[in-house]
Amino acid sequence: MSNQESAYEYVVRSDDQIERLDKFVAVLIEEYSRTTVQKMIEAKLVLVNGSPAKASYKVKPGDFLQMEELPLTELEITPENIPLDIVFEDDDLLVVNKPSGMVVHPAPGNYTHTLVNALLYHINQLSNFKETLRPGIVHRIDKDTSGLLMVAKTDYAHQKLQTELKAKTTKRVYIALVEGVILNQTGTIDAPIGRDPRDRKKMAVVGDGKSAITHFTVLERFSSKTLIECVLETGRTHQIRVHLAYIKHPLVGDYIYNSKSSKAEFGQYLHAKTLGFTHPRTNEWMEFECELPAVFRENILVLRKN
Repeated sequence: MSNQESAYEYVVRSDDQIERLDKFVAVLIEEYSRTTVQKMIEAKLVLVNGSPAKASYKVKPGDFLQMEELPLTELEITPENIPLDIVFEDDDLLVVNKPSGMVVHPAPGNYTHTLVNALLYHINQLSNFKETLRPGIVHRIDKDTSGLLMVAKTDYAHQKLQTELKAKTTKRVYIALVEGVILNQTGTIDAPIGRDPRDRKKMAVVGDGKSAITHFTVLERFSSKTLIECVLETGRTHQIRVHLAYIKHPLVGDYIYNSKSSKAEFGQYLHAKTLGFTHPRTNEWMEFECELPAVFRENILVLRKN
């Protein structure tokens, strides 16, 4: 396993079902089939308490699991002629407006129709800093979240942009439509996030999770919903989705964290509207904005009329 942070980490809990390692990991990471997990185990990409383990190993409470994704060959990441909404581009980087419904990068079980497949078709050069699985990808947003992402063309730009993200100086502003009426005009959700102990496929606010901070401001209130602006101070998996569900105002359309939503809908109403960062070569502050997707805008108009 590489020295970089593991793609997935999990501590087995006392209420988890005791199963073979390969079956346990396949349930834990839903996009991996059991066959894929067995290949990961054979390649020593799954560690139990710091050491490789057999597929037949029975997990037990307290076991610390570390899992790396299987590397994809160049042949498996196929350039695809998928239209891209490029907001800015120069020799070092580009800013792209990702549509809702598009996965950012290939992963086992999902090798095509991703943003990376589209980038490889349209862009001659992408960074490979640390990763070959995610060329150019500095940060991610969820499949059903739309909006702005920065993509690195050079390893130099990638490293500088990632360093800025870790220093929490990158500006990331989201627009979200949530269930219920939020009474406070502004607020901060400071609650640690980790794997949900009741459902290993989800994230949740848990005592032993990683620090996560989301600031929000109410933009508009409707009869049963609220339009808000969210600013991320940290960047945990599903952070905004988990935090808003935690305060009982889940995202409209989020079928994972909102029991009122179904998978057949548009997706969660969450849009990365603003992205600001220091250009890695010129040191100039750059800030970009993109408008809400058409379905999002139309839903707001309906809510106003009602």
